[in-house]
Amino acid sequence: MKSSPVLPPLDQWTRGGTRVRIGGHAVFVRQDGPADGAPVTLLHGFPTSSHDWAATVPSLAAAGLRVTTLDFLGFGESDKPRRHTYSLLDQATLVEEVWRWCGIGRTALVAHDYGVSVGQELLARDPSRVTRMAWLNGGLYPDLHRPVPAQRLLHGPLGPLLAPLTTRRRFGAALRDVLGRELCDADVRELWAAASRAGGHRRAPRLLRYIDERRRHAGRWTAALEEYPGPVLFVWGPADPISGAHVLARIRTRIPRASVVELAGPPAVGHYPQLEDPQVVASTLKSFLAP
Repeated sequence: MKSSPVLPPLDQWTRGGTRVRIGGHAVFVRQDGPADGAPVTLLHGFPTSSHDWAATVPSLAAAGLRVTTLDFLGFGESDKPRRHTYSLLDQATLVEEVWRWCGIGRTALVAHDYGVSVGQELLARDPSRVTRMAWLNGGLYPDLHRPVPAQRLLHGPLGPLLAPLTTRRRFGAALRDVLGRELCDADVRELWAAASRAGGHRRAPRLLRYIDERRRHAGRWTAALEEYPGPVLFVWGPADPISGAHVLARIRTRIPRASVVELAGPPAVGHYPQLEDPQVVASTLKSFLAP
C-alpha cells in the first residue's frame, strides 16, 4: 500500500474554486492557470469528483494552460438533489453553461469514466468546439462496459436500500477492486469525503442510470468518438476490470490514427490513471495539450 498521498486535502482543493448557480443548482467550478492560457476542461468520473484531477492540474497550469474543472451535479461539492433525475445529457448542458459562465469558447477536453459519456455527447453536439480530445479509462463502448459487483447491485432494484449502507470501508474495498496500483488510506479517505458529502453515496442508484443512458445513445456517441476529426489521445490503464485492455483493443482497431499511451507498468495501471500514475499522466497530457 502506498504511504504517501497523491492528492492534496479535499478542503484545500475546494477552497480554490467557487459554487456557481446553474439551472437552479449550485455547481462547483474551479479555474487554474493564466486567464489568457489555452483552455482545457477536465471531466471527472463516478462516484468521485474534480478532486481526482488535483495531482494533474498544477502541471497543466504551469505549462500555461487555462484549466477548468467542475463537479457534475450529484457529485463532490455540487448540489446533490435527492429526487432529481440525473442525466448525462443534462450534465453535458451543465458543462456548456460552465463554459458560458467562464467565457470559454473553444477548448481542449479531457474525460475519465462517467465523464467520457459527457464528452461524447459534447462532441456529438459540436465537435468544432473541442480543439483536441484526451480520454482516460471509461465506457466509450457500452457493449464492452463491465460494471463491478457493487455497481450492479446499486444499479439494480435493491440499490435504494443498499446505498445508505455504504461506508468508507466498503467504498475503499470497491475502489481497490478496480485499481492496478494501490492508493494510500489518506487518498481513499479524501475520495470518500467527496463522494459521501451531503449524502452523495445515497444518490448512487440514481446516478448509475447512466449505464442505461449509454446504451440508449450508443450509436450517436460511438459515431462522435470515432468521427471526431481533431487530435486524439488515449491514456489508458490496461489492468482496469471495467474498461481496461479489452476496450483499448477496440480503440486501436477503430481509431488507428489516435495516439495511445498504455500504462502497462509493471505494475499495470487500472481504472484511475490520474491517481495511480499521476506524474506520467500529467506529463503526457501536458505534452498533448500545451500550445
